[in-house]
Amino acid sequence: MLHPMIPLTLTDITQAIRSGWAADTCSADDHERSPWTADNPAWGQCDITALVVHDFFGGELLVGEVYLDGEQHNYHWWNRLPSGIEIDLTYEQFKRGQVVSGSRAVPRPVGRPPRRGDEYELLRGRVWQALGRTPA
Repeated sequence: MLHPMIPLTLTDITQAIRSGWAADTCSADDHERSPWTADNPAWGQCDITALVVHDFFGGELLVGEVYLDGEQHNYHWWNRLPSGIEIDLTYEQFKRGQVVSGSRAVPRPVGRPPRRGDEYELLRGRVWQALGRTPA
């Protein structure tokens, strides 16, 4: 647990996010295609991870289409920070040869996310607990 007066780093936040991923935060769509396992912890975590990263850093939410063998399977989410740097903490989930195509910025949902709100709140709570802090 970090002391509340010590500034947080991207490494601290990344570790807290990664430690919060589990089957109960995996997207049901992705879980249906291939169940979540600890061998691929980023699987099905991209949308809520991007929202948690956005909580800390702001910027833009980016979405691209995920293809496997030429067929669209889903969407992939990541972040563009205000500096223009893109951060994707879940890209390693694509171990079966999936390809992410395109990229567009999308507005953040106002308030609680209408889709996967429970999973977002669960991950967000785990991240703040791992950091030993409470949300501002």
